Amino acid sequence: METTRDDLLWGALTLEQPSEGQGPRVTVDTVLLAHFVRLKGRERVLELGCAHGALSLLLAARLRARGCLGEGFSLRGLDLQPRLVELARRNARSNGLERWTRFDPGDLRDRACWGDGRPYDAVVANPPYEDPKRSRPSPREGVALAVHGLACSLEDLVRTARGCLRSRGRLFLVMRAKRLGELTSLLREHRLEPKRLRAVHPKPDRAASVVLLEALRDGGPGLTVEPPLFIHRGDGTHSEELLEAYRLEDTPCP
Repeated sequence: METTRDDLLWGALTLEQPSEGQGPRVTVDTVLLAHFVRLKGRERVLELGCAHGALSLLLAARLRARGCLGEGFSLRGLDLQPRLVELARRNARSNGLERWTRFDPGDLRDRACWGDGRPYDAVVANPPYEDPKRSRPSPREGVALAVHGLACSLEDLVRTARGCLRSRGRLFLVMRAKRLGELTSLLREHRLEPKRLRAVHPKPDRAASVVLLEALRDGGPGLTVEPPLFIHRGDGTHSEELLEAYRLEDTPCP
């Protein structure tokens, strides 16, 4: 597998990832999800389908920049593809984040792969966007697994998230807007109540392309719909909301 080394967050993080067409690569959705997620510095966090570790490392880098990485914080990533897991481990070392992160190969549907049996405070995921029953998978296995969900359905991910979380634990994910109805139905079926939602639009006059969502295990009804996020302004330039997602904050720890 050929790889490239790329900068994220204006060079605050360096990531080795598959070359174009070789496997999953970081997209703006990954960066927006990392900015949307709310974590505390002493929590146990699990990423389902971590690939090369981009989301986990973005989250850890944000907490580190704010001085919020406590002794009890841990972020574990799980992925089906061992080659991607090895990239994630190298990325953690090269960015000085191996102390707080761990990446392991495994099938998220297998309970034995979830860890030591203790529940997690939060689960994060940037799952495959496509439904394999309604799309034509890529001929490249790595891309097909990451984008088309050949080995993991959306329901598999939701079921696993519920099983991994403590009561009142949070799930954060990003998904295509067209699958929001399916997603919310699955979440409620598995007692994960949607609590916070933000739609992402390419520009103000376009429909939402993806949604960022936070759900609470065993939570009661009540959803906060945040203002929409536009990738571009009407004149085609990048919006301030997008640029903010690429900056490291220095806000106090929660």
